[in-house]
Amino acid sequence: MVTVGILLFPQVEELDFAGPFEILSYCNKIKPDSIKVMLVAETAEPIEAFNGLKVFPHITLANCPQLDIIVVPGGKGRLDAMKNPALIEFITKQSQLAKFTTSVCTGAFLLAEAGLLTGKQATTYHTALAELAAYSVNVLSQKVVHDGRIISSAGVSSGIELGLYVLKLLFGAALSQEVADKIEYGIDVTRL
Repeated sequence: MVTVGILLFPQVEELDFAGPFEILSYCNKIKPDSIKVMLVAETAEPIEAFNGLKVFPHITLANCPQLDIIVVPGGKGRLDAMKNPALIEFITKQSQLAKFTTSVCTGAFLLAEAGLLTGKQATTYHTALAELAAYSVNVLSQKVVHDGRIISSAGVSSGIELGLYVLKLLFGAALSQEVADKIEYGIDVTRL
């Protein structure tokens, strides 16, 4: 079973984490018990996202097992999160053994703060591309950018494409396309 951890922090953008959560979790409806998606946070306390949604994490940083896939969302809260040593240390340690470390939107800045994007190709929210380039990142204006074990996606809704792309890598294009079709998301996953 593939283990996925989606990192949460105060003021995270809801769709940044809910999009990948839905896509990756949906895989189990087609291929039962193939993936376990957990919401990970610094503490077990509810996280209040940017638009007011309160979310209970499944697991804390301290008791999170080694993950196969890490998903780091963005949002206004990234400004504090990217300066939080506990979050950056978690990303750094998990990424050493994870198959893929991924970001949605401005979650790319947490990866940049962890030193994971230096000299790599990556993307982020369209208005933050120049800011990300200042981290010695080769910034591309694309929905999904894959460079080695790092996969980044552009603005908020791009987390859906990120999830489909990850499913394509893990389980093949046919399964990924089936997820896209079943959620009525009109996309040809072979173009991701």
